[in-house]
Amino acid sequence: MNQIVPAFAGGTMDRADQVRVDPEKLRAAMMKPSARLLKLDGLNPVFDDIGELAWGAAYEASPDNDLLLLGMDGETPCFAELNGAGSAGPAADPHLWQALGALPPDQAAIYATARSLVDWHARHRYCANCGRETISRKGGWARHCDKDEDGCGAEHFPRTDPVAIMLAECEGKVLMGRQPMFPPKRFSALAGFIEPGESIEGGVKRELWEEAGIKVRDIRYVASQPWPFPSSLMIACTSRTDDPELTLDTTEIEEAAWFSLDEVKSAMNGDDSAPFIAPPPFAIAHDLLKNWMDEQE
Repeated sequence: MNQIVPAFAGGTMDRADQVRVDPEKLRAAMMKPSARLLKLDGLNPVFDDIGELAWGAAYEASPDNDLLLLGMDGETPCFAELNGAGSAGPAADPHLWQALGALPPDQAAIYATARSLVDWHARHRYCANCGRETISRKGGWARHCDKDEDGCGAEHFPRTDPVAIMLAECEGKVLMGRQPMFPPKRFSALAGFIEPGESIEGGVKRELWEEAGIKVRDIRYVASQPWPFPSSLMIACTSRTDDPELTLDTTEIEEAAWFSLDEVKSAMNGDDSAPFIAPPPFAIAHDLLKNWMDEQE
């Protein structure tokens, strides 16, 4: 099997935990003349003249904003502003996806980290235990409810929500579906959040039963993708079923169908005659389909 490296999963930067947990080392990193600041427009990326992520100097940051330590690029500390924006254009904006898809893998991973963390801070300003306003700590990788300000002392950490995204195979065909929000003819792999107390395999089985009415076996992990809209981990899997009859949950899935290898190839090639439009290369569903096609050869 070829190694799959989905979009956002190509991070190479040292996240420098030993720096972000040490106030003195963190302060020294902020003061370093070479320290860089990732430019953001709210939650959206800012691109330079060649279409890559735009950077400024760390000293250009607003004194009113805390800084997020993204990591160390060699000896260069890299930061983003926790600007409290909490807003951006639609996550499915095709222009944004096209621009992000053209980024080198390491830069896409940097943006995914920054977007997820900036968004988390904007949405978690208050303590879930006592309701007091919290403050950024550990270089932006935690929030603290300060006892000195009559808080409860709780620490809060960024979360990542696990999502199972999966193909089911039956008699040489794969199951694809489309949500009501998808453009016409756009089909993708079915997906759903892993619930508390549930394994990945259990989530795959439950989601396919709830959304499509099929019972699956032989569940196999393929790859994972950090997905910063706002902060999920897409866990891609394949499975098999012996009964192709579908019973759809129409509140989640508008339509679904089984597609043959030739039909999938046609869609992945972008043929006008294809029975569906394939997921964009940016999405791990595209990697799942490509992996399935490769295994059929």
